[in-house]
Formats: sequence, structure tokens, C-alpha cells
Amino acid sequence: MHTPTLFSACQVGDLALASRLVMAPLTRNRATAQLPNALMATYYAQRANPATGAGLLISEATPISPMAHGYLDTPGLHSTAQVAAWRPVTQAVHAAGGLIVAQLWHVGRISHTSLLPGGAAPVSSTARQAQAKTFVADGFVPVSAPRALRDDELPAIVADYARAAQAARDAGFDGIEIHAANGYLLAQFLCDSVNDRLGSAYGGPIAHRVRLLDEVVRACCTQIGAGRVGVRLSPISPVNDCGLDSDPQALYGAAVAALAAAGVAYVHVVEGQTGGARTTPGAEAFDWAALRAQFPGAWMVNNGYDHAMAEAAIASGRADLVAVGRPFIANPELARLWRQGLALQSLDPHTLYGGGAEGYTLQTTP
Repeated sequence: MHTPTLFSACQVGDLALASRLVMAPLTRNRATAQLPNALMATYYAQRANPATGAGLLISEATPISPMAHGYLDTPGLHSTAQVAAWRPVTQAVHAAGGLIVAQLWHVGRISHTSLLPGGAAPVSSTARQAQAKTFVADGFVPVSAPRALRDDELPAIVADYARAAQAARDAGFDGIEIHAANGYLLAQFLCDSVNDRLGSAYGGPIAHRVRLLDEVVRACCTQIGAGRVGVRLSPISPVNDCGLDSDPQALYGAAVAALAAAGVAYVHVVEGQTGGARTTPGAEAFDWAALRAQFPGAWMVNNGYDHAMAEAAIASGRADLVAVGRPFIANPELARLWRQGLALQSLDPHTLYGGGAEGYTLQTTP
């Protein structure tokens, strides 16, 4: 039997990927009044050729409604103007031979009143303010205090996700990834470190805390087909003041079981702390293999992978796909560089968030 490599083809749900190297979602804050623009089309197209870049692009996190925004200059998928503005981006990716899915995002309590309609308070599973910061017109500031969503408001949140999934397809995306990681809204419902909804159908026992994710996933699958839906999870990442669940193995085992039952195309896991260490104090014994064994679809891994680590993960069967983020920022042709054994360029941390083409689309490769 042929052993797959990072650069061999792979079927992921309804998507036929030419490579198993995926560009992870990267928030870059370059949208114009929540609209994608021509600069963004160039950015994604530069990384879209699977022979030189990624076999699949995952878009930057993209809010599903006006209340889902939490950072300045992020593009949405909740208006006809946004759908129209995304089409040149997806067309540029397809013209380069690539595939792209939209990462659907609701930040929950990781937001600021200045970014929300009418100066509204952010919404969450809880009324407790996160000890976290967000990016607004004045730079990085503490997030605002949220209000806890009522149970009877949650069907509207589910409907927002479903509408955004259809909007993504209308905009030309090949599918969607539901962002249920990194301490944002769906993670705020999953983890009992944040979810304090005692007596609620969406709080308390694990089955209740998984309910909102399950309802969102099933609504999106109904809208565009399960073969075009993926989900991102970060079981042991305490980012955005979302501390470890009291039993992350059981919680995320239940979440992955729900995703398997829904038949989604892939699960995308952040191994360890998002953008940081691959282990988390208190979760050193987390069993990733047991989690993966519960899911029959494609398994995507992420967090600090270099070329050797990625090849080893694929060759061993530990993963079907490897998502890489930061190396793609300064190296649009990452696959070519890795194939040829060439050195990578370093990114400029001063140009990561906001700004123009510098550090975004004007990189050169050796």
C-alpha cells in the first residue's frame, strides 16, 4: 500500500485536494469597512496553487453577523455586499488552481462595544468579562463586559450560522469551517471554565454544553451538505481566557462524536496552546489518538508544524492533513520551498495586523 506524503492527493468530504498541506486561518485585519478587497484577493491567490502553496486555503475568521464581530477590519459574510466582495477573492483562488473554505466566526465575549451595532454589549454563554484584549481603532484594548444569551435567543444564532454557510457558497467558497476553538462563542458554550449556565439546556452537563455546537453544525450541513463542512476545535488551549474544561477528554470526545454523527468532512484540531506550546499545564496526558479514533472523516492537525513534523504526521497516519499558519505569511510558496529544501523567510511581526501590502502581498521567495 502506498504511504501518503504531505504533497499527495486526498479526498476530504466533497473536496478533492491535490495536497495535504493546508493554509490555516490567519486573521490579518486588512478588510475595508468589513468588506474583502482587491489586496485580499491577491493575498489568497498567491498561496492558492497547490503545487507551490496550499492544497486547501482556510480563510481568515469571518463573522457571521453584525454582532459576531470582535476585531477591527475583519471581513464579514452577513450582507449581500460582503458576498459580492468575496467573489473576486474566491475567483482568484480558483484561477490559481486552488480551493478555499470560509471560516465562520462568532467571537462571543471577545469583542468591544465600539465594534458592535449601537454600542451593544458582546454576547456569550456568561455575563463574566474575559480577561483578554481585542483590536479596535485605538489599538489593543480590554474586551467589554458581555451579557449572557438567553436560551430562546440561541435558535437565531444557529440561523445566523446557516445563513452564513449559504452566503459562503453564494460567494464561491468551496465549503466552510465552523470556528469552535480559541475561546470564541462556541468554545464559550463548550467549556465549563466559561459556561456557567446552571439549569439551562445549554449548560451544566457535557451533553448540554455540546448542544449549541451540534445544532450549528447540523444546520450548516443541512444548508450546504456535510461534505463541505469542517469544524475547528482547541481542546486544551486556554487562549482568550477560556481555561481548561474540568474534563477536556470527555468534553471533546462528546463533541467529536457529535461531529462524526453529523458526517462533517473534517475536524481541525489545535494541538496544545494556540500559537504557543504544544502542551498545556494540566493536560499533558490528553489523548489525541483516542479523540481521532472517534472520527471517521479527515483529521487535520495544527500548531507549530515544520516540514519534517508534517511529513511524519502524514506518513504515520496520525493525521490526514496538516494546517500551517505563520510560515505562509512570509512564504506564499511554502510547498515549493519545503519540497526544494530551501530556507524560509521570517515574518515581520509589525505587519501582521492591519496596514497595506507590506508584509502581506509583497513578499518574495528565494
